[in-house]
Amino acid sequence: MEHFSLSYVLLFGVGAIAGFMNVLAGGGSVLTLPALIFLGLDSVTANGTNRIAVVMQSASAVAAFHQKKVRWYKESVRYTLLTLPGAVLGALFAVQIGDQTFKKILGVLTLLIVCTLFLPITKSNSRQEQKASAWLFYPAMAAVGFYGGFLQAGVGFMIMACLYHLEKLELVVVNIHKVFLILFFTLPALMVFALSGHLRWLPGIVLAAGNALGAWVGARANLQGGEKLIRIIVAAAASIMAIKLLW
Repeated sequence: MEHFSLSYVLLFGVGAIAGFMNVLAGGGSVLTLPALIFLGLDSVTANGTNRIAVVMQSASAVAAFHQKKVRWYKESVRYTLLTLPGAVLGALFAVQIGDQTFKKILGVLTLLIVCTLFLPITKSNSRQEQKASAWLFYPAMAAVGFYGGFLQAGVGFMIMACLYHLEKLELVVVNIHKVFLILFFTLPALMVFALSGHLRWLPGIVLAAGNALGAWVGARANLQGGEKLIRIIVAAAASIMAIKLLW
């Protein structure tokens, strides 16, 4: 019984750290998925159970931004609608196959993404370039939705890359849209895992409580720390995640 209680206290702590990481950057699932597997869950069930925490942390961050009167719901909804079909397909895919090869690919992509976040945004005056960027944005967001439904780990980095480079948004604004996006495209994915029997509610709720606390703190740090803090957190979180995925 003592070991059981300690495991859940540690799970709450891991969730708090992951929630903070996910709001400011991403990659928190690299901590939470192994923690759930350590408790005895198989990888697919851990993948599904983790979504309970993701929903709670995202709702907490959205609430924190709302309380500070920092929100762009019209734009956030538009971005979310682009990801929803892919999220459902990705979740259906996840309950049927393994993800080891995909993790290796993600490790390489994550390193590339974190490097691009340190490149300055160039505001092109070329209408042709702007049009090409706009067209690329739609399939990119559909792919983000698919990956978010499939594995979730690292999807925050992908959203940041799309909104930062293709929509030319500042990182502080990107993070505000990001938590809204993740909240609403994770809900249908969570339903897919629930219907397929790949959810464990008790560890999911404990992890979710920790994530919500970390996300609340992370949302406030996002507004206070600005782009400099976000870049540092992104670099650290993405590097840790890439190393974990590749080795």
